[in-house]
Amino acid sequence: MALDEYQRMRDFAATPEPSGKARGRSRKVQSLQYCIQKHDATRLHYDFRLELDGTLKSWAIPKGPSLDPSVRRLAVHVEDHPLEYATFEGSIPAGHYGAGDVIVWDRGVWIPQGDPQEGYRKGKLKFSLEGEKLAGSWNLVRTHMDGKKEQWFLIKSRDEAAREEGEYDVVTAEPNSVLSDRTLVPRKRGAAKARVAEAPAKPVKAPAKKRTPRRQSDAVKLEGAVPAELPETFKPQLATLVDAVPSGDWRYEIKFDGYRMLARIDAGKVALFTRNGHDWTAKMPQQAAALAGLGLESGWLDGEVVVPNEEGAPDFQALQNAFEAGRSGSILYYLFDVPYLNGMDLRDVPLEQRRAALREVLEGSDSELLRFSEDFTEQPDSILESACQMKLEGLIGKRAGSSYTSRRSSSWVKIKCSNRQEFIIVGYTEPKGTRTGFGALLLGLHDDSGKLLYAGKVGTGFNQATLKSLHKQLKKLETDKSPLAKPAPAADVRGAQWLKPELMCEVAYAEMTRQGVVRHSVFHGLRSDKPADAITHERAKPASRSSKAEQRQTDPIGSGRIKISSPERVIDPSSGITKIELARFYAQIAPWVLPQLRARPLALVRAPEGITGELFFQKHADKLAIPHITQLDPALDPKHGALLVIDSTEALVGAAQMGTIELHSWNAVAPELEHPDRFVLDLDPDPALPWKSMLEATQLTQTLLDEIGLTSFLKTSGGKGIHIVVPLDPVHDWSEVKAFSQAIAKYLAKLLPSHFSAVSGPKNRVGRIFIDYLRNSRGASTVAPYSVRAREGLPVSVPIHREELAGLKGANLWTVRNLLERLQELGDDDPWADMTRVRQTITAQMRERLGMST
Repeated sequence: MALDEYQRMRDFAATPEPSGKARGRSRKVQSLQYCIQKHDATRLHYDFRLELDGTLKSWAIPKGPSLDPSVRRLAVHVEDHPLEYATFEGSIPAGHYGAGDVIVWDRGVWIPQGDPQEGYRKGKLKFSLEGEKLAGSWNLVRTHMDGKKEQWFLIKSRDEAAREEGEYDVVTAEPNSVLSDRTLVPRKRGAAKARVAEAPAKPVKAPAKKRTPRRQSDAVKLEGAVPAELPETFKPQLATLVDAVPSGDWRYEIKFDGYRMLARIDAGKVALFTRNGHDWTAKMPQQAAALAGLGLESGWLDGEVVVPNEEGAPDFQALQNAFEAGRSGSILYYLFDVPYLNGMDLRDVPLEQRRAALREVLEGSDSELLRFSEDFTEQPDSILESACQMKLEGLIGKRAGSSYTSRRSSSWVKIKCSNRQEFIIVGYTEPKGTRTGFGALLLGLHDDSGKLLYAGKVGTGFNQATLKSLHKQLKKLETDKSPLAKPAPAADVRGAQWLKPELMCEVAYAEMTRQGVVRHSVFHGLRSDKPADAITHERAKPASRSSKAEQRQTDPIGSGRIKISSPERVIDPSSGITKIELARFYAQIAPWVLPQLRARPLALVRAPEGITGELFFQKHADKLAIPHITQLDPALDPKHGALLVIDSTEALVGAAQMGTIELHSWNAVAPELEHPDRFVLDLDPDPALPWKSMLEATQLTQTLLDEIGLTSFLKTSGGKGIHIVVPLDPVHDWSEVKAFSQAIAKYLAKLLPSHFSAVSGPKNRVGRIFIDYLRNSRGASTVAPYSVRAREGLPVSVPIHREELAGLKGANLWTVRNLLERLQELGDDDPWADMTRVRQTITAQMRERLGMST
């Protein structure tokens, strides 16, 4: 079968499926891929697809694969699909061929046993699978049964991967996508068809009390509701962090400072689950009882639990205290959505109608513990200003008419309040690692009685020039005695150099604790327009025009210090991300990325016409001047032009203005360019390999590094692979480090030749993972932490905790549009925080363990 049949059956102007017509660049040599897609069409079924001769040969399996060799699964041969279909997930519109939702249930590589073309032609394919869910040997056998399409059987062979179906049903046990957080809940089928529900969403049992007047009409319409079984588990919709109120028709709610909580109600039984699926019913018995009192037949309700302070604002610390003390009676459950209700799936019902149904449900409660999260119709800027004045976290915006999606979505956004004020500099800590000048500034504020108290510290927001000039000013104010009226936490000020309290700075921060200590702080500059004794904790007040203008002065784009030409030019057609969006992203992540770039020579990947145009590297400043970028002393690299360094927000934004997308950094820091301070192992997989192969390879490599005595750190590549970074004391030369990293690659390739390759080139990587050690040469570079990648969706290379690895779904999860959300959630929990404190060298014993000659 050719793709013309696939294309003839579909209208690509209406369906999101790939057309298969734009082949683009030639496909690299790699293993043969397979995928299984779970497809909720007229009937829920599984589409089994094997790559062969440039297309995906496809079979529809009504019941899905079985690991039991005694079970034969019917597989109906259907039209070939394009290779791009292997990663397709989405919803095929009603009225079109295959209408319904599609997820990638499994994917990986398939290895034919014998000639696959001959086996396919004869109707007898024997092969092994290496996937996320399926493994071992399998058979596809054509039958002689009559039918409009060929009838085949998919049969599992008897091997270590086989399981009796009564013992383990893989389809039931693992229902979700391997590419995303999506799952499919089968619709009820037969006579009960999808329809508009005209009846109000009332409880089954009417409460025996006087009802409050309805705010909605007597009939709550639920357009798009369909009958459905209540799923056992459910993932909530998550909001995307944005830096401004979006345009369009939105509904706004208060962003609560609490815990996200989902309630499952089934035949009177109530269970409460956290966002990550942990059962917290026992921790909130009174809330569970109040929900049971609603008398619902069934449902999933979505909301947030909070404990208010004396002013009525949510208090996160009080919430934690309530859980620890077992005082659930003080916890309020604010409900804002109802994706399932009384046997109906409401996820495709417009937002306003779902919330009207929820309001109707809650009118049946006499409990003060259940609250409806009201929305607001005033101007969002005014609402945000009021929310910030009340010390609330910010706002949640939900697009009018939007559906409910169990993942992070742009139809829900969150806009956070930010805090900013002056502090007195009372001391500083010593620098660590490659940092110069000082580590962090210790901050102080006067209380109402005039006593100078410790207010936390700030260690980000500095560039190299600031560190140098500020350190000179600090040296002049050094003193042996702490200027604070009360002792500061010993862990914060251990080894600190105290200062006379005369110098002031402006700092932005996410929040201030009850003890008056700032969290998630960023340095914004020195202040000299106020006397030090006037610096106290500023109380929240409405934002004025002057304060907004003042905030813009710290933004190189908003302040006009850097003009972005062609700001609306689309850089990535797949996501619609524009040049101005990329520039703003780099400005926003400056506090995270600048410490990773400081004093490191860079190579820039520039794409003046976007990622679909020509890409080229720039290592020196002679090709094109970039605003605010720094050049190293030419004497450090006399045979070439001056090397580039980015050490300020302005330089980051300037690079984006000149078409830069990717930032690649050396493994050395100036001026010690002849002695690398780290080496990198880039695990580069055959693209067809399942993701679990990458996880296993990373864990094996880190285990080897552990055994030989080297501490290592991880980051996603932003593409297919993982980068393992090993910090070193800068005492070795480049040849030593490269030879050692190559020895690691060769050792693993010899130990597990079916998994690893130490030889570059696509042919050597087929079915394996190439351990790329070649980035450890002088002048070579690796994509920097927090750098954007010039790929579809503009993913970002992101540092991760070692403990996060097993739960990752891919190396390109974080993008320009969602990375800030992760950084906000991590707060001070930097996955690479300990890297600068690691002191290690390559020893003779390590070389001997790897079989190197000493």
